[in-house]
Amino acid sequence: MCGIFGFTIKNKPNLTKEDLKDMASILFKLSARRGHEATGLAIAHHGKISVYKQPTSYREMLEGEGFNNFLNRFQTSSASPGRPKHITTPITLIGHTRLVTSGIQVLHENNQPIISNHIVGVHNGIIANDDNLAKRHLPSKRMPRSDSTLLFELIDKFYSDTGELKAAISKVYSEILGSASIALFSDDQSGLTLATNTGSLYHSYNDEAGFFVFASEHYIVEQFLKKSILARGYDSHNIQCLNPATGAFVKFENVIPEIFQLKEPMDKQAPAPTDRKKNIYEIINASSPRKSLRHCTRCVLPETYPFISFDENGVCNYCRKYKKQEFLGYDALENILSKYRSKDGRPDCIVGFSGGRDSSYALHVLKTKLGMHPIAYTYDWGLVTDLARRNQARVTGKLGIEHLIRAADIHTKRRHIKKHIYAWLEKPELGMVPLFMAGDKMFYYYGGQLRKETGIKLTVFAAGQQLEQMEFKVGFCGIDEHLENNTKLYHFKLISKVRLALWYLKQYCLNPRYFNESFFDSAFAFYVSFLNKDDYTYLYRYIPWDEKVIERTLKEEYDWELDSKYGKNQWRMGDGQTAFTNYIYYAIAGFSEFDSFRSNQIREGLITREEAVELLKDDNRLRIGMLQDFSQLIGFNLEEVLLKINKIPKLYQEKK
Repeated sequence: MCGIFGFTIKNKPNLTKEDLKDMASILFKLSARRGHEATGLAIAHHGKISVYKQPTSYREMLEGEGFNNFLNRFQTSSASPGRPKHITTPITLIGHTRLVTSGIQVLHENNQPIISNHIVGVHNGIIANDDNLAKRHLPSKRMPRSDSTLLFELIDKFYSDTGELKAAISKVYSEILGSASIALFSDDQSGLTLATNTGSLYHSYNDEAGFFVFASEHYIVEQFLKKSILARGYDSHNIQCLNPATGAFVKFENVIPEIFQLKEPMDKQAPAPTDRKKNIYEIINASSPRKSLRHCTRCVLPETYPFISFDENGVCNYCRKYKKQEFLGYDALENILSKYRSKDGRPDCIVGFSGGRDSSYALHVLKTKLGMHPIAYTYDWGLVTDLARRNQARVTGKLGIEHLIRAADIHTKRRHIKKHIYAWLEKPELGMVPLFMAGDKMFYYYGGQLRKETGIKLTVFAAGQQLEQMEFKVGFCGIDEHLENNTKLYHFKLISKVRLALWYLKQYCLNPRYFNESFFDSAFAFYVSFLNKDDYTYLYRYIPWDEKVIERTLKEEYDWELDSKYGKNQWRMGDGQTAFTNYIYYAIAGFSEFDSFRSNQIREGLITREEAVELLKDDNRLRIGMLQDFSQLIGFNLEEVLLKINKIPKLYQEKK
């Protein structure tokens, strides 16, 4: 189980930052035996409750520059020249070393201390009925959450309902099934509150010395008193256990705990006051990731986008040189289709069918509006999602379209992806991220192969709309290639193709782990993408891509199923890997494919910049459900990989 601990210092002159760090280090080290997958602390001092937490061991956190900067905020700024700065008292610290039992540690809000509106707290234990409590009391809150997050959300809610913190805590303990020992701050209380239903909290205090300390075990408190400067000079210490169903309130200015019982029913409390007490503490999440990035004033691309530059008005070069897509039109499309359209209902075209929105709508248009008789085909290489398959069945079933499947050796393909990921982690280069998905390029091969097998001469792909142009993927390889009117990759200049091939070869030589059984898949992917010219018809070069029309049609005509794990934006939701690769781009470069997509929408006049900014808040959030599905398919430890990604140096500066 996790370790929780803390102390209050009422009055200690000449307290330094090093003293504070040493005392915290003692408690972290002693508590880490109970769990060390994530670490954090909160400090209440002079009108602020400041939180710092990391998904790392306590040693990594304490040795980091970020933690040192965090402690600097508690020092006085008026120390005499040549003398060390000091920390004025009272000051109170609560800390946590985590054994992950609920909630992935990479998700920042799952790690402790938990911040829930007016409450900051740490929890040791497991809540067994957290899902039921969430549905009953907090149905509108976004999932997933850890059981600890839920616990403090409930305390915060019941506190707002009653205006009595002790009553709110009692209410929570009366409803939970499981174990909970907690310590918390509230922004309108000048004190520390403890509570437990197991007795796993031990404390000691000395009013003369002016301190109070608590921890999850008697031994931890005992050792802290022996090793820290707080109890130096005081030989006698009384360590007490906080009994089950008991709480304690410790005022910052008075270290003597006030014990209370956790059994006062909610319905006997006084009615809730009309106004909450005035907040006397500001809650600051000092470790929350904040990117300091300059963005284009017309689109949303940041300064980390490859080869970007801004003019005197803050407009990027991609916006300045952008030309809206010129659609070839229905007449030009009809000129092609009329050459192949069958008169007796026999299949007359082959359509690539991923199961996403674009290809499903393409089948709808070809069959119902353009009078074609398509055969759909899917190349399943192991990342076609179950939801995509269900949507494929909806569309082909209603339209009466034959659906051909070409399946790879799925276990081999997934093994290739896993090897690419772990090779990439050895020497991460953003330009090599597309290599993870090299195995899907056989999709293009089968577009031609099926023509030979069926005798059908026309292949249609549901692609060609300029919104999907993403120059950054080759930009991270050092190639500044301007894409215009949805330029195909094989239209790149010859010098760009040569430079790109040499760049890939260099990465393979620098990182020999790339030379594995997937090498020929990767080489074929380069050939298909940049060298092989196809004669396929790309539907969205002819007709506009209208997101609202597509989504409305699929919902009304085919009862289209959305992927709740993927978020509001369902673009590319049929790709099992999208959430993972976008996590990499966003974590390291501060933007994702969605930023490029939204920027192109702005340039095409489909949305405003203000709308794009709001949409990206959802687009770029952590899609933990999709990441978990992907990691299970490929067979890697998700938290291990994400933690390694998070440690890769960023292309941007984080705000202090």
